[in-house]
Amino acid sequence: MLIFDFSTIGNKLFSFRKRMGMTQAEVAEAAGLSDRTYADIERGTVNMRIETILHICEALHITPDEILTESDPACISKEDELFARLKACSPKDKETALRLLSVYLQSLD
Repeated sequence: MLIFDFSTIGNKLFSFRKRMGMTQAEVAEAAGLSDRTYADIERGTVNMRIETILHICEALHITPDEILTESDPACISKEDELFARLKACSPKDKETALRLLSVYLQSLD
């Protein structure tokens, strides 16, 4: 289901940005936006063009579907749990886990 509420979209962007460990300024720079514009987008107080959405998604390494559609709450909870567990891993274990995930995702293509 598509999301049309800019506040909800902004909250999702905030969540993805935090997961990536990025600041608003870093996302803004990577997306070619001013810090203020990106902050307004996260607050849901500004209407975005499709081009802007695409640049932000590229900066956060996500697809537009991930911010423009509703997700299953149970799946989000599992993702959050996995991200927390991954953050707690040693650098070597993180690298191994990410390699395994990469191989698995490539197998889906």
